[in-house]
Amino acid sequence: MSFFSAVSELLHPAPPPDENVRRALDRVCELVDPLLRTVGSFEKKLSGPVHYALGYCDGLVASLPGPIEISRPAFSNDPLIHSLFATATDIDQMLGRSQAIRDYLAEPCSWEDDYFYAMLAARRQEKKQLGMAQQGDVIRNDVPQTVLYFSGQTLIEPNCQLEATLHGLRCKTFESLLHTFRSHVEALRGERDGLRADVTEERNHITVLNGHSSKQAYDCATRHLAELDAQLRAKAESLMPEHLIDALADYLMNPEPALRLTPVSLTVDRLGVIQSVPADDASVHTITFPELTARDRRLHLAMLARISRDEALEAVEMVRDEQHRFMII
Repeated sequence: MSFFSAVSELLHPAPPPDENVRRALDRVCELVDPLLRTVGSFEKKLSGPVHYALGYCDGLVASLPGPIEISRPAFSNDPLIHSLFATATDIDQMLGRSQAIRDYLAEPCSWEDDYFYAMLAARRQEKKQLGMAQQGDVIRNDVPQTVLYFSGQTLIEPNCQLEATLHGLRCKTFESLLHTFRSHVEALRGERDGLRADVTEERNHITVLNGHSSKQAYDCATRHLAELDAQLRAKAESLMPEHLIDALADYLMNPEPALRLTPVSLTVDRLGVIQSVPADDASVHTITFPELTARDRRLHLAMLARISRDEALEAVEMVRDEQHRFMII
């Protein structure tokens, strides 16, 4: 940058961030550290990275497949839905036990449409077993098999307007990035506090050694204390607001390691047994879905779902009735 360009930039500061970025910057302070706003270069350093991270989250949500119908008929007709749930009754259990669905159905807006949308998340699981399989003309019952199943089926951001669901998911994905960074900051603070305790302990140790041990032991303890002091200063320095802003800016410009979708394709039969190669069999299907890597580092299937409001209401009533009968018994 030339001298005149630098002077021009000082005389004509960058325009203020747009409303979306400004709201996101507020969330940064709320979820990461309120002291970040005390740094004079807070907006200047973070507006660009926040804008980039928001765009990344928009693209990630836009790449979610669906909406796919989740219902009892879909369990029979759609191989993916059949793989996601062990039985059709499990769909009712998921709907009836979901607090998010209960809260949504209690809102007047839930009556605006006969269907609503949400993101379905579920954890992919696999288990080994010995089962029956045909090998050539022989049927064997001790063939090693891998069975696919899913657990923890959850519905997120239910809404009768698809765009409202997508907007909520975009907000949640950005907040997931911030929560991940905050976890990193909390880990650094834990390390700093541990070093403080180590320094205190080593100083007490040196006090005991002074005059009551060899010079070699005293010098060794002194060197160890100096090393701990240096580590503590470096850790404390990294937690200063100005350094956290720099680290956060780099993190938001490279969000993929913390939040990403990975495509998965598996060939399974109606019993969930994974097939090594596609077979010429009507009961064997190849299912494809993305898996989301987010804050807890566990993989979750993620896709958009479309659900009947009436079926959800029936499921909620069914589960309530089951719980009531259980309490009476």
